[in-house]
Amino acid sequence: MHDILHGEHMMCPLRDQVIRLVPRSEGEVHGLRDVYQRLKVDLWQPSSMAHVSEGTVTDVHVPRNKSRALQAYLHQASIPYKVLIANLQKEIEKQSNITPSRNRRSLSGYSYDVYHSLEEIQGWMHHMNKTHPDLISMFSIGKSYEGRPLYVLKLGKKTRTTKKAVWIDCGIHAREWIGPAFCQWFVKEAIDTWQSDPAMKRMLNQLFFYIMPVFNVDGYRYSWTDDRFWRKTRSKHSRFHCYGVDANRNWRVKWCEEGASLHPCDDTYCGPNPESEPEVKAVAFFLRQHRKQIKAYLSFHAYAQMLLYPYSYKYATIPNFDCVESAAYDAVVALRSAYGVRYKYGPASSTLYVSSGSSMDWAYRNGIPYAFAFELRDTGHYGFLLPESLIKPTCTETMLAVKNITMHLLKKCR
Repeated sequence: MHDILHGEHMMCPLRDQVIRLVPRSEGEVHGLRDVYQRLKVDLWQPSSMAHVSEGTVTDVHVPRNKSRALQAYLHQASIPYKVLIANLQKEIEKQSNITPSRNRRSLSGYSYDVYHSLEEIQGWMHHMNKTHPDLISMFSIGKSYEGRPLYVLKLGKKTRTTKKAVWIDCGIHAREWIGPAFCQWFVKEAIDTWQSDPAMKRMLNQLFFYIMPVFNVDGYRYSWTDDRFWRKTRSKHSRFHCYGVDANRNWRVKWCEEGASLHPCDDTYCGPNPESEPEVKAVAFFLRQHRKQIKAYLSFHAYAQMLLYPYSYKYATIPNFDCVESAAYDAVVALRSAYGVRYKYGPASSTLYVSSGSSMDWAYRNGIPYAFAFELRDTGHYGFLLPESLIKPTCTETMLAVKNITMHLLKKCR
């Protein structure tokens, strides 16, 4: 890693940029912590400075008015860095160049390889519900902080008997747009292929899938209208002028311990109490209600190219490790078969970092034996701005992994 970071890159003071650096000592870690805090930069990877130690790859979004100060600090401390995105605004504009010719709003020609706004996604959900009554039903599990419905699609062949189920959510973190794109892709693929693909037919015959394309509806909408890199919910809890809670630190499992922050302005703020966020409360309530039926929990995030399983909050081996580990191994092998993309896999704590209050740990703790979190493409070249041209390959390979995990589940390994 270090060799590519050497050499001086002049950061242009007039543009927002994303840079990558790797602290080489504890001294550098402390220095970076101070300067990041002082300049209020936006940390992309990892999600909090608490996760940064010697040798941790850190990707930082540097606002244009802060780049001179950061550059001066890095030169003075002789910390090498690499510019990942030289002109962030240009990359954002590439993505939000929405033209009517792209059929975004026509549901019959709905395009799955572009990003869609919350309104478009909800319109698509209504459309799928109306046009596929044999396989899809749509319902709301509650309302968001700002009063938006929290829609879920139930996908599968309707039967009189109860079936096992798989829960899939996307978009817990607002800026990770590839997540909701995958949730939509999954539904489209299932509908398009279930008659021709024996594996998909078996999945829809034997299971129900509960799919929540946008978990954090308020935050996702805000990432389209105001701040492309918004992560949290949009609730207002504190006397601070800061909005939102990290919906993946708000669950009642080791709540607000390591890897979460008590400060409302931080990206990993755990909230005033567990399930303080109506979105988290609604999903937790639904999962509790259906705990006997739901056997797998899959949550989609970005970016890192990883397939993670419990625990997140501690370094320890889960009781059904063999089953889960072999499912993860097979899933990443299947994923790689499409385009050669390599995913790391393993327990979240040791593969990514320790974090408490996560949905995956909560699902596992509440009796769902297969709990996974995907960190989709890429590894930092585009970061949260994965181009639309990469939606299709990303979703295609991820689909293979999800089908693989689901088939594991049907094989009765616990």
